[in-house]
Amino acid sequence: MQIFVPAETDNAERRVAMVPAAAAKLVKLGAQVRVQSGLGKTVHFSDAEYEAAGATISTDRAGSLLAADMVLRVGKPPRAETGAMRSGCIHVSYLDPFNDPTPLQALALAGVSAVCMEMIPRSTIAQKMDALSSQASLAGYVAVLLAANRFDQILPMMTTPAGTIRPAQVFIIGVGVAGLQAIATAKRLGAAVEAFDTRPVVEEQVRSLGAKFVKVDLGEIGQTAQGYARDLTPEQLAKQHEVMAQRCAQADIVITAAQVFGRKAPQIVTTAMVEKMRPGSVVVDMAAENGGNVECSRPDEDITVSGVRVLAYRNLAGRVPRVASQMYASNLANFVDHFWNHETKTFRLDPADDILKQCLVTHCGTILNDQLRKLAAPAIPA
Repeated sequence: MQIFVPAETDNAERRVAMVPAAAAKLVKLGAQVRVQSGLGKTVHFSDAEYEAAGATISTDRAGSLLAADMVLRVGKPPRAETGAMRSGCIHVSYLDPFNDPTPLQALALAGVSAVCMEMIPRSTIAQKMDALSSQASLAGYVAVLLAANRFDQILPMMTTPAGTIRPAQVFIIGVGVAGLQAIATAKRLGAAVEAFDTRPVVEEQVRSLGAKFVKVDLGEIGQTAQGYARDLTPEQLAKQHEVMAQRCAQADIVITAAQVFGRKAPQIVTTAMVEKMRPGSVVVDMAAENGGNVECSRPDEDITVSGVRVLAYRNLAGRVPRVASQMYASNLANFVDHFWNHETKTFRLDPADDILKQCLVTHCGTILNDQLRKLAAPAIPA
């Protein structure tokens, strides 16, 4: 089985889908791994390192795409290359299907079986291939570093001959994977941290990291099968906003990491809340890729609102591209390994498998997921 890993076409994307260690794992399985020449340049891996791992270097991108049984990428394929893959090819990458479902139509028409890495289930057995969680953890770390860099004070308490400096007050909204890593990072830097989530079940996790959990009685909430919070009612939102306004006004740094899978991110912090924060404070909106949690944030911009810095950079994990690539490539290699047939040296593509039936979004000329099929325009019949 021939696996091809092309370089990303988005100049802003420094992550790569394969590193030498992951390539070596796939080669050991019996796969023929081909990577585009210069693939690892952005993360300081040379072609020689890939060759030493057993991979073949390709200078013919189009030819390698056509010959591949499986293509591994970070981002969704350019439209021009969708038709360059042969029918029956397996394509694995982030696809961003809820924001832009049109590539799914092209993949289905090309007869490509597309696996959406965002839709890998958050289950124990799939944890080793859960790229969304691995990258979110890095994003939470980066968010705190960005905030600390923009903040005009220090984070830890410090006792000096000149007096005692109080620790920075950090408020984190949304306690998923990214939020938990943000809590841990801010605590390691010495900040006083408190966090809020609509799911009371995460209180123990927050407290275990040394942070204070902000309780708001919102009534019945629950969470989705993927572990995300469910949408709030207007009454619940009003009660939440009241508490958020109070906490934001007291905070030096606010980091929002609230997401609802497959939906636009909920707006949690209003412009009025930002305007009541102390000048010099910092807000980091981690949901910029899905509409944003902060009313006044602008994707990929660093703006000032009433003296408060508001950051909303997309692809935060991509700001630490080498380790992000190592983690993502490991997720991909684990995914291939999990479904590998060691006798035939091929990938076992079973749409009925518990994992694949959630993340395999196109197969045999159709879009498999009902919700995505309705979003795609024009829809492809089942």
